[in-house]
Amino acid sequence: MDRPADAPLSRPLPDLAAWSAHFQVAQIPVLASTAEALEALRAREDDVDANLIGEMVAGDPLMTLRVLSHAAATRSPRMLTDTGTVTAAVVMMGILPFFRAFGPPPIVEDRLGGQPAALAGIREVLCRSHRAATFALAFAVHRMDPDAALIHQAALLHDFAELLLWCHAPALALELNGAQKADPALRSSVAQRMVLNVELGDLQQALMLAWRLHPLLVKTADERHAEHPSVRTVALAVRLARHSAQGWDNAALGDDFTDVANLLNLSLGAARQLVHDIGA
Repeated sequence: MDRPADAPLSRPLPDLAAWSAHFQVAQIPVLASTAEALEALRAREDDVDANLIGEMVAGDPLMTLRVLSHAAATRSPRMLTDTGTVTAAVVMMGILPFFRAFGPPPIVEDRLGGQPAALAGIREVLCRSHRAATFALAFAVHRMDPDAALIHQAALLHDFAELLLWCHAPALALELNGAQKADPALRSSVAQRMVLNVELGDLQQALMLAWRLHPLLVKTADERHAEHPSVRTVALAVRLARHSAQGWDNAALGDDFTDVANLLNLSLGAARQLVHDIGA
């Protein structure tokens, strides 16, 4: 008998194609707070606009992913522009169709109930994602980048494959986390291939292409475009979020401050102060 798509994975799938196929049919759960906020808005849908929904969704990378993937799948071929942000996606769908499309969703906390280590793991990734998004938005605004909203969202979604892993394969996520903590020198890509048979970056690229997400979101996760200013902004924001997660003592932050100075055309001291102010 085939295993249901939403049953937790306890063993790694064999390759990238299998992982991609699995996540394309598995439901994307959302945070309990998001589900509650969604139902509160549904109760007064006549008074709700796209901006209000966008603000509600922005706090949850998983709900963001649900909305963007649905919008891309239902977008008319006649539309000439992609819906890169949640607000734009809701405008395209319309308020009432949005609420019809998104009924009560599966809940992260329900899926991981009784697994405190897994809940702690996914909360750590969520915290890092929000921190990265905050850095990315501040840098994009400083650069007067017209795609600042998209860059903020790209940083928020940067680790969505890891979030999906925690939701759908918590035992494997814990094994991966344990392997990296046991050997801090072990490269993430190597650990992922050892435990999962796939690198999460490759899986994320495959899913973004399958879901037809906005080209800039795809580009910011593609190392081949590393010199593009928007890609540099997201990559640097993600690095800073990782390196400063436990405080400002990480030795790698020195290189990060230098890269911020170069990206934003600031002195090293000004770049360091800006990063501290953003991350305070």
